[in-house]
Amino acid sequence: MNNDNFHELKDIFFKSKKYLLIYLILIAILGLSTVSKRNFSDPTFEIIMFIIVAVMGIFSILFYFSHSDENDLYKVAFVIILLFGITAALIVPICDVSDEVEHLTRAEITSQGVLVPHWTGDEVGIDRLYNHSDEGKYSNVKNNNVGFQTIQSHMFFNDNREKTVFDVEGDTDKIDYRPLIDGSAFEQNPFFGYLPQAIGILIAKLLDLNVIWILWLGRIGNLVCYACLISLAIRKTPVLKMPLLAVACIPITIYQAASVSIDSMIIGLGILAIAYFIYMIKAEKDSIEIKDMVIFTVICLLLGLCKLTYLAFIFLLLFVPRDNFAFKKALPASLASISIVAVCGVLWSRYSTPTLMHSWRSKLNYVNSAEQVSYFIHHPMFAWKFISQIFTTDLAWMVYGIFNFFSAGSANHYANTYYFIFVVLLLFLIAILIFYPENNKFGKKIRLGSLLVLLIVYVGTCFVQLLTWAGVGYTGLGINTRYFIPLIALIPIIIGRNYFDLDKSKFDKYSIILIIVFMATLILAFTTKYY
Repeated sequence: MNNDNFHELKDIFFKSKKYLLIYLILIAILGLSTVSKRNFSDPTFEIIMFIIVAVMGIFSILFYFSHSDENDLYKVAFVIILLFGITAALIVPICDVSDEVEHLTRAEITSQGVLVPHWTGDEVGIDRLYNHSDEGKYSNVKNNNVGFQTIQSHMFFNDNREKTVFDVEGDTDKIDYRPLIDGSAFEQNPFFGYLPQAIGILIAKLLDLNVIWILWLGRIGNLVCYACLISLAIRKTPVLKMPLLAVACIPITIYQAASVSIDSMIIGLGILAIAYFIYMIKAEKDSIEIKDMVIFTVICLLLGLCKLTYLAFIFLLLFVPRDNFAFKKALPASLASISIVAVCGVLWSRYSTPTLMHSWRSKLNYVNSAEQVSYFIHHPMFAWKFISQIFTTDLAWMVYGIFNFFSAGSANHYANTYYFIFVVLLLFLIAILIFYPENNKFGKKIRLGSLLVLLIVYVGTCFVQLLTWAGVGYTGLGINTRYFIPLIALIPIIIGRNYFDLDKSKFDKYSIILIIVFMATLILAFTTKYY
């Protein structure tokens, strides 16, 4: 290292030392708020993990100060998401994320080169495939004739959900390739949502690693894809870079991104779509080419195929100022894009809906979509109850979910009461999403249009849950915060204003510290709970 580089690093350290101290103090306070009595009996692992996140945080902050130009923020995004995300991928218990066992089945099948899982057996045979579990869900009974073919090592993950590698045996065994039939494999989801995980699993197979690496490299592959999508989004958007990064790094988001769940793809594509929308509405007149519209349309289509209600993001095209387009027939082109996405969505729905019969969901015999629709139409008070519930108690639960994690089996994360962390995180998100000190002038049409799209996706998703999860006449929707993360990124467009004329440079510095703090706290919370 020459003198110039040494002096540069020295300058960066002295510029950031105040923020480094703030970071260490905050992770100590928030980390201690997750500690319970059992952590004091043997705190060795907790201390080790605190040191690790402290070092990672210091590195991340120094990296940010060495790339302080706003145009370099996408590099910072990639680094911090990978750094804390990989740690989460390794420390979060086995298949702890909602439905992660089934996502892992689909990813493993994809790693075999099978893009569309092959159902083996008849519709009658499905009744032989499930038995009622004590957890209130239907768990798979392995059957040689009915289901989807995966490998025998799948049983290791199915039998050890929510346990750490320190609590199980067999994690160091080699991968068992003997065929196994599993009853559910998210057949209704598109194949591209599992390619990153499948690549990770394939690497584990090619390197002949231990069985646990199927999960770990699958998670890491998914995380790398998510980090790339978010980096592209931060780089593409001309404004609101820090708010988008904050949404991308909410603890519940990192928790999902560091899993094998397709939710990682949904969140990443959703934030990328919003970044592209911002790029188009902030573009100069006569600068948006047809290729930009095509790219946005493709992003919205891929997003909507992963979760159909997000097809509504294509309507954002209608709120891009017509003067920004370099071609005259912008409105007909926009309507054509909307039509293409709508047709593809309908066709995909006609394919994907029947495939739900090939999973444990078909055994929820209290669910009847047709009867639920009829009940909804003929009972106005029930309809009112549904609407009022999703904008009161359900919405409150969604907000609380920014630091509340759902586990696949016993759902014991619902017992976690991280109220202090939640309040601090919520206040930060309010500040950065609503009061971000950037003089962005979004017209009333853009604000109202974004709000309309947000409501379509939110209400539409809740209504789909009403039809597919709730019993007839009941409104137990089973919705989760992870469904709506991309919608949070629309908030700065809808109601964001620079009310207090704050110093943007200082605001960004404190924001990046807090973003890193909350990701570190996610790691510490899982450390104190499970280790």
